[in-house]
Amino acid sequence: MMIPSFLSIDRANRHVSLDGRNPAFYGNPNAVYAALHAHCPTFYWSEQKQWFFTGYDHVNGLLRDRRFGRQILHIASREELGLAEPMPHLASFDLSERYSLLELEPPEHTRLRTLVNRAFVSRHVEKMKPELAELANRLIDGFAEKREVELLSAFADIIPVTMIARMIGIPEEMGPQLLTWSHAYVRMYMFGRTREQEEEAEQAAKEFSDYVKTVITERRAEPRDDLLTHMIHTEHKGQYLTDEELVSTTIVLLNAGHEATVHQIGNSVRTILDSGCDPAELFRDEATTERTVEETLRICAPVHIFQRWALEPAEIDGVSFKRGDKVSLILAAANLDPTKFTDPLTFRPDRNEAANLSFGAGIHFCIGAPLARLELNVVLPILFERLAGLRLAKTPVVKDVYHFHGLDRLDLQW
Repeated sequence: MMIPSFLSIDRANRHVSLDGRNPAFYGNPNAVYAALHAHCPTFYWSEQKQWFFTGYDHVNGLLRDRRFGRQILHIASREELGLAEPMPHLASFDLSERYSLLELEPPEHTRLRTLVNRAFVSRHVEKMKPELAELANRLIDGFAEKREVELLSAFADIIPVTMIARMIGIPEEMGPQLLTWSHAYVRMYMFGRTREQEEEAEQAAKEFSDYVKTVITERRAEPRDDLLTHMIHTEHKGQYLTDEELVSTTIVLLNAGHEATVHQIGNSVRTILDSGCDPAELFRDEATTERTVEETLRICAPVHIFQRWALEPAEIDGVSFKRGDKVSLILAAANLDPTKFTDPLTFRPDRNEAANLSFGAGIHFCIGAPLARLELNVVLPILFERLAGLRLAKTPVVKDVYHFHGLDRLDLQW
């Protein structure tokens, strides 16, 4: 496997040098992952100053390994670990993240997840199928006669944010504002973020939190049949969620409930069009549709990295970690491991191999996975059926970030 010119690999020491902001990388990360699998699947990324794992078994194992977790300050102090103090200009952002499901470990994680899990189980989200199909068809009605569309703004952005807002109990007309807040907020997870982006995320977190607090006040006074009301009024072992927990949980559900699915709709459409496969065959029935969706999740996952703290000393693939070390797991690369997937860079929806890791695994497995899968299984067949002869009108514009992987523009014609 050829090593791209912008990638430097020291195999003897398992050190890699790679600029995560290089368009050649984030425009086609799968090529880099293939080279890493061939030459150095476990590596120390010099620019990020962390160990990274790309092998399927290592990533899958670490996601489930209770010696590693999303949180570290519940068992050690900043002083003990040598961590810097929180940055004052990110106070609102840090507060909104304090009780995030993505950042907690048991028992707090168990309590919060138990309170919201019921809303996201498959049998519940399946009931949303008719309204999801209605929304997809209504959006397509708005541009079908034009014979061209920028799919993200006219379709992919709208569907996930509308559905998660309905589920939680946020007015649909807030959709555009939620997208604005979310896009600024998630920049905090990207490599190489700037001070300006941090300040934009801080402002978004403050405004987002203030808005959620007003909705919480409304639901306390006038309960409704929605997830936010459920979270407010349901107790777990004699405890109710505090306002801070409600704000953090609502924000993470809104962000995670649409951000990745927006990317995945765009990624999936592009992958299918690039493959040359006949959409009529890919979406022939429910079974083939499910296989197609899972293959797009495997080959063009929307979220590439999950990070974990070492909660105790551990050794993985010959690398020793002490308590407080941070490790990164590249889910998208694990999905391309040639020891698990035949011809891994090829789109093959008839695969019957390992399950993809795009939604994670273990106690932090994506709570919204049933909803995301439903959205993809419903809207992709409708899109390709309604817009016969769908094709790329321009070269897609890839987001200029690494961590999430998606498109900024996807111009289509039919």
